[in-house]
Amino acid sequence: MKYFKYKGYQGSVKVSVEDSCLHGKIEFISDLVNYEAETVDQLEKEFRLAVDSYLETCKETGMEPKKTFKGSFNVRIGEELHEKAVKRAGEIGKSLNDYIKDIVKKDTESHA
Repeated sequence: MKYFKYKGYQGSVKVSVEDSCLHGKIEFISDLVNYEAETVDQLEKEFRLAVDSYLETCKETGMEPKKTFKGSFNVRIGEELHEKAVKRAGEIGKSLNDYIKDIVKKDTESHA
């Protein structure tokens, strides 16, 4: 899926055949922020306005804006696979974090 991007936020693009319009929301945050328009160019403008409005509302209410990605996540892989990964990382002279980061980077870049 392709996303609009603005100020570190990503917005979806969806079609409503029933309503003859385009719509979307700011993705990857827990708050719900929607926007809609009739053309893709208008929808991107509405997305940018929605991001600006969201950030302004957060500032006015003293709420910390939700970040889209913070750069870390937890993965539950089971004890056996965890042990194997730690051992393999050590064999090649890497920390577990760097080992996993390299694997994810290689896979995502090969499918981009």
